[in-house]
Amino acid sequence: MATKKKLNYNYAFVFYDVNEKRVQKVFKICKKYLSHYQNSVFRGDMSPSKLIQLKTDLRAVIHEEEDFICIIKLMNDNVFGEEVLGNKNQENGESLIL
Repeated sequence: MATKKKLNYNYAFVFYDVNEKRVQKVFKICKKYLSHYQNSVFRGDMSPSKLIQLKTDLRAVIHEEEDFICIIKLMNDNVFGEEVLGNKNQENGESLIL
């Protein structure tokens, strides 16, 4: 029986929709680990240990029955294409495409 190889993710996107009472707490936690990209969206380099700590910190403040947080894990920042339509304020985040 072959053992399943555990993947190490090195980049992540986080987006969320949480109750107003918890928005600032979730924002501060995400800002601690990732770069703020736009409104409720963060992204950046993410080691496996940082990912575990991020999830632990988020679980401590959210109410799972009413809050939504999605973490998209990638192997690196070269495996996706980015296309921005509209007025993206560059002061709030960095672009991966130069």
